[in-house]
Amino acid sequence: MVVRSAERLRAAEEVVAQLRDGLGVVAVTLPSLRVDVVSLASGAPYPLVDLGCCNLDTALRLAAVLHGLDSA
Repeated sequence: MVVRSAERLRAAEEVVAQLRDGLGVVAVTLPSLRVDVVSLASGAPYPLVDLGCCNLDTALRLAAVLHGLDSA
């Protein structure tokens, strides 16, 4: 059971790192971005990723990036 939890955590941490890197490319930083470790205890196949809080400027930049992707 410990190995399974470690594998799930490692997979989630990799996704968080990829997301952080991808957002960094478009100059968006989510300061609270992390793996929700409480969700590791659930029966779900993967833990949740907590996107956390951000200020208004960051939210506007993220919305602009997403809008640009939608237009492409």
